[in-house]
Formats: sequence, structure tokens, C-alpha cells
Amino acid sequence: MRVARGRRTLLAAVGGALVAVLVGGCALKGGQDISLIEGKTLFIKNCAECHTLARAGTKGIIGPNLDDAFSAALAAGEGRKVIPGIVETQIEYPASSGRMPKLPLTTREAADIAAYVGYAAARPGKDTGILGTVGSSQLVTAVEKNGVLTIETNPSGQLAYTSKQAIATAGTVTITLINKSGVGHNIAIQAGNSGATQGSTPVLGHTPITTSGTHSFTVTLKAGVYTYYCEVPGHRQGGMWGTLTVKP
Repeated sequence: MRVARGRRTLLAAVGGALVAVLVGGCALKGGQDISLIEGKTLFIKNCAECHTLARAGTKGIIGPNLDDAFSAALAAGEGRKVIPGIVETQIEYPASSGRMPKLPLTTREAADIAAYVGYAAARPGKDTGILGTVGSSQLVTAVEKNGVLTIETNPSGQLAYTSKQAIATAGTVTITLINKSGVGHNIAIQAGNSGATQGSTPVLGHTPITTSGTHSFTVTLKAGVYTYYCEVPGHRQGGMWGTLTVKP
């Protein structure tokens, strides 16, 4: 059967890169229908911390980069329609030797995720219209008020805080994290502007890693530049960090 041969060919081309893929599958409907919108939402919520997918704005590094995993096969002429079936198999039957968990998704949810991955993987450009707004949040500068600096996680589950920049005044500062994403996150701080890399300065304080709630810690900060970040493995490298400027 031609479709079966195409699927086997694409599976061979993608190879081991998809052993830990964190998505599901269904027939791709095409266009900007509700399945794509729901699929992108669910992908960001469930898969962002492990996988990179450019159109979804996710930068996880624990699992395969989905753009890279499918790009070679697509360039070789394999159609997108076989992608959802492949990734559906991965979510329904995750390899016991891999790091991918069995996700608590319904069949419909898995199908919507796969529809979006089939549409988005290795596709140039950016999502537009309603689809382009999924997962986006306006980045604002967090400002310390009365000794409290409050920073929120991206509510859709992306590896990001809603503030990439923060400002505080030197002295005792209580740093509060609000996490409504349902994904395990925390916030930690160290001196210096080390960005996505760990840096060599000690951790000055951190909140516990939790999937929801509000948590705080208090530190005494001198004037200078600091980096705040999530301590969950892979999250900082995936983009979950920001710069805190402390003024005299």
C-alpha cells in the first residue's frame, strides 16, 4: 500500500530522533480550524518543556527537536499527512527505554496535538491569525514594589516567564513566583548576567518546584545585575530566564 510504504520510509528517515517524541496523531484537516488551535494549545501545555517546535515557540531540549526530526524526510518528498500517524504511535506507545512519559491525554487531545505538529513541523514562517496568538503573552518588565518583586510563569506552559526583565532597589527583596501553568517550575536567582547558561556564581535563593501556586523567598541584593531562572533541568536552556537590574 502506497501510504504504508510512505509511512515506513518516513519512519526510517526520522529514525531514533523520534524515540522520545512527545506528541500524538490524527488526520490533518488543513487550514486554521479548531483542531489546529486546540492542538497548538495542548502541545505548548504538554510538550514545550521537552521539545523544540519553532512555530509553537517552544525550545525544550530534553526530547528531539521536532523541526529537525522531520525536515530531512519532508525535503526528500515525503508528505505531511503521514506525520500525525507516526507521532500518534509515539504517544500511545512511548518507548520504555526513553524519557517520554505516558501523557494523560484523551484520544481527541492527542489527535489535535498531532494535527498541529503535522502542520507546523519544519514549516518556514510563523503562525498567523488566531493560531498565531496561541501561547503568546505580552512581555512586561517586572518592577519591585515595597520590597516585593513578583514574576509569573507563562500561563500556557511555555518555557518562559511573562517578564524577561525586572527592576528592583538594593536592599532586602522578596521574590515571589506565581505559577498558573500546571507545569513544574520555580524561580532562582544568582549574581551576574549569565543568561541561559548556568554561570559560576552561587544561587542566592530559590522557590520550590511546583506545578501551581505562589511561592516566595527573601534575599538581600546589592546594586548590580542578576539572572533569575527556572531550576527544572532543561528549562533555563529552553528560555526560562530573565535579567534583574538592581539599582542603588
